[in-house]
Amino acid sequence: MTNAIGLAGLVPVLVFLLAALGLALLVRRRARATSAGGFVKEYFIGDRALGGFVLAMTTIATYGSVSSFVGGPGQAWNVGFGWVYMATVQVVTLFLLYGIMGKKMALVSRKLGAVTVIDVIRERYQSNALAIAAAFILVLFFVATMVAQFVGGAKLFEAVTGYSYVTGLFLFGAAVIIFTAVGGFRGVAVTDALCGIAMLVGIAVLAGGIFSAGGGYENVMNTIQANRPELLEPFAGGAMPLSLYFTQWLLVGVLTFCLPQSVVRCMGYKDTKSLHKAMIWGTVIIGAMMIGVTALGTLAAGVLTDDLAAYGGSVDNIIPVAIAQTLPPWLAGIAIIGSIAASISTVSSLLIASSSAIVKDLWLHRAEVKGIEVQDDTVSRFSQIATLGIGVIVFVLAVTPPDVIWKINMFAFGGLETAFCWVFVGALFWKRANKTGAIASMVGGTLAYCFTMAIGFKLFGLHQIVIGITVALVLMVVGSYLGKPSDEKKLEVFFPEK
Repeated sequence: MTNAIGLAGLVPVLVFLLAALGLALLVRRRARATSAGGFVKEYFIGDRALGGFVLAMTTIATYGSVSSFVGGPGQAWNVGFGWVYMATVQVVTLFLLYGIMGKKMALVSRKLGAVTVIDVIRERYQSNALAIAAAFILVLFFVATMVAQFVGGAKLFEAVTGYSYVTGLFLFGAAVIIFTAVGGFRGVAVTDALCGIAMLVGIAVLAGGIFSAGGGYENVMNTIQANRPELLEPFAGGAMPLSLYFTQWLLVGVLTFCLPQSVVRCMGYKDTKSLHKAMIWGTVIIGAMMIGVTALGTLAAGVLTDDLAAYGGSVDNIIPVAIAQTLPPWLAGIAIIGSIAASISTVSSLLIASSSAIVKDLWLHRAEVKGIEVQDDTVSRFSQIATLGIGVIVFVLAVTPPDVIWKINMFAFGGLETAFCWVFVGALFWKRANKTGAIASMVGGTLAYCFTMAIGFKLFGLHQIVIGITVALVLMVVGSYLGKPSDEKKLEVFFPEK
């Protein structure tokens, strides 16, 4: 299926992994020397010290998963520029996140001394049951997402280098688990920035390979026009109906402002100036990155002109094949770093968020309620064990890979958006919202979403996110009006008198 690049292409990947590991170790060592907030604040929120560029890049790297660099472009090869037009909505994702959640989440979390998003949710709704449900849902969907990242990265490694899937899985799986466990939030944020730069370089290198192999942009477009003209149509000959545009814009665009792995970054920046810089940097870079890499998938159809069966029958194979067939081994090794970096950055961010849910939101909170003081050394050891443990579980689940990673990623996106959207919005912007509405919205909406996904039920052909988010909204409103209003004194932090 492909011409494997072998050892020559493997060297750049190994150099990158070692550089990421070394950077994480360096950042963690410096953080220990300068941190004044204790282990928990440093490990899980980086002492709220992220600058604008790092904030932008870590958010982009968390959002831009391997499905964005493998599954999405592969689907664009299959569908055409309609998939690219759908991806343009991603330009607004960071603008919406920082604009809606950025300032208020930062102010509230600082007043509360909150380290995780679940800290904020627990304090706002005064409900330990809601916090436990949030932690469970968060870890569940994060694990699903991480499995997809491990699978995507390992499949790419196998297809391009010729080494086995398990070898690839072990290589970068071990690297990301170790440097996440050691580096903590700040180490993850800085290595995410490195990964973001690697993604941009990978896109540029692959673009050069495709245009070179296809005889230039004009020849590539002429080949597509001659062989598959429907790829040039906005509706892709019926493959991209308006209903698909609408639901994908919700899934990967409008509703991403409430993804907890992104919202937690709003708690970690240094000052308002950093937030504003991140908004500008992030909007420009994520637009170039997501539109660029998706467009490359469609443009690859001007080089990879056989039917899908010739490429293993899966759209996930298109980008690996394009890399291996259009680039010399050493450049192919550089190109795959972008996709592997997307996998690593997403996994590292979700790992640290998952371990914080277990360590900070469940274990330490329970100890605090019981009046038990836990020393920093014990917290440090348990946090790293939790991070390693979750990583190992994900690794084991990924050994037998599922198919079509972009669908797994979209399922997890939808679940997290359904669970957290109205809970976050109500917490920060609706004084009437209470724990009855929040619990009903999170649990009821998530169950409705998962059930309709499981049985394949849709309304008017729309993705099940529409059902999930609508049910969650109705339950939030009804529950908030039926339930007991929140304590006014507890609301002062969230809604101060002007």
